[in-house]
Amino acid sequence: MPTFEIESIGTVLNDRTDIQHTDNWGAVRSMIVVDERFGEACLQGLDQFSHVEVVFVFDRFPEPGDVREPRPYRGRADLPPMGVFAGRRPRRPNRIGVTCCAIESVRGRELTVVGLDAVSGTPVIDLKPTMAEFRAVEPRQPGWVTAMMSEYFEP
Repeated sequence: MPTFEIESIGTVLNDRTDIQHTDNWGAVRSMIVVDERFGEACLQGLDQFSHVEVVFVFDRFPEPGDVREPRPYRGRADLPPMGVFAGRRPRRPNRIGVTCCAIESVRGRELTVVGLDAVSGTPVIDLKPTMAEFRAVEPRQPGWVTAMMSEYFEP
């Protein structure tokens, strides 16, 4: 398999530092500071969008080890076992996270978003404006996911 080297484009700054505190991200306000190598106009036009897809690396989590066997979701015995690609957990083969966040403000190389589930210091590897045409129209998911996620983005 080919390998790729990816360099971060910026860093997350917020008041969350505990990687084990995994719920209540809804009101978390984060600033993403884009590296100066992209120039002061690198975010120009992003303020015309309501949301942005933030692609980041779960850099503080260890390599996942053997991911061949399904595991109970979020390590909870009351939830069904799921394969590594049937969840959004940080212990992934490439430890890449993606979250759709509300844009609060854009100033130079600073992007402030709400709802990013990444701790302070997390490397950001890409930003993409959220476009309606790329979003799922009517996503389907198991009922237990809706129940489990009820507190994930709550304030």
